[in-house]
Amino acid sequence: MLHVSSKPLIGGHVSAAGGLWHSLENGERIGAEAIQIFGSSPRGWATRIPDAVEAKKFRGALSKSKIKKVFLHGAYLVNLASPDPAAIEKSVKNLSEHLKIASLIGADGLIFHVGSGHEAPKEEAISKASKAMKDVLKNVKGSTKLIIENAAGGGVKLGASAADIGAIMNAVGSPRVGVCIDTAHAFEAGLIEKYEPARISALLKDFDKEVGLSNVLALHINDSKTEFNSKHDRHENIGEGYIGLAGFKNLAKEKRLYDKAWLLEVPGFDNAGPDNKNIDILRSCFK
Repeated sequence: MLHVSSKPLIGGHVSAAGGLWHSLENGERIGAEAIQIFGSSPRGWATRIPDAVEAKKFRGALSKSKIKKVFLHGAYLVNLASPDPAAIEKSVKNLSEHLKIASLIGADGLIFHVGSGHEAPKEEAISKASKAMKDVLKNVKGSTKLIIENAAGGGVKLGASAADIGAIMNAVGSPRVGVCIDTAHAFEAGLIEKYEPARISALLKDFDKEVGLSNVLALHINDSKTEFNSKHDRHENIGEGYIGLAGFKNLAKEKRLYDKAWLLEVPGFDNAGPDNKNIDILRSCFK
């Protein structure tokens, strides 16, 4: 069903340093209505899970905040399709802990990258990844979603296409699995050469067929530092990359995406991450 709002919730990835609740203040500071955060360090296997007091403080602050949606992003080391069983075991444990953090603080879901099967056949890699996701969902009960993000396509990574993501979702078979579409990754993976109305419509038709647009919960709104089909994951500020401002203006016309959170993961004009200027530029695309 189409979102009742005339515009989607717009926001970005913000810091949660010093206490997860600080992310809400940081989001409001840049004019965000939705935020993405790291619940724990994204660069290591160890996690710090908030205690009951911290979780309650975050939920209380969220209830009074202008922030309407919160998503977590998983650790970069996670690889659910690894040929190494020990790596999958560590990945399942880490992803489960990040999903638990998301559940404790009342976040909408945990966005993550599936990983790579390296030289293994894709069917085998998908089978491993889907089994691992089932284990994660079994470890963390509740309604918090596990959200697959599309990949830029480098390194034989799974999830670079809607078909990949759909195959994983079908194998997992859980209503708790959602999707996040990254605009730069779709461009870099060769899924869409230009963000023009007809090509945007074709991209969404493909995702609707494979995963169902109702299961797309968030968009990562990023321009690309690298060219179409580069397979290189490099984000750029809105209007400063190869997608360009006209591309985002065309995307903003697509009302089927208005019920998704539009989250920036751009470097920022002062290289400190998503900022007021990027949010203002994105909002201007809807005028």
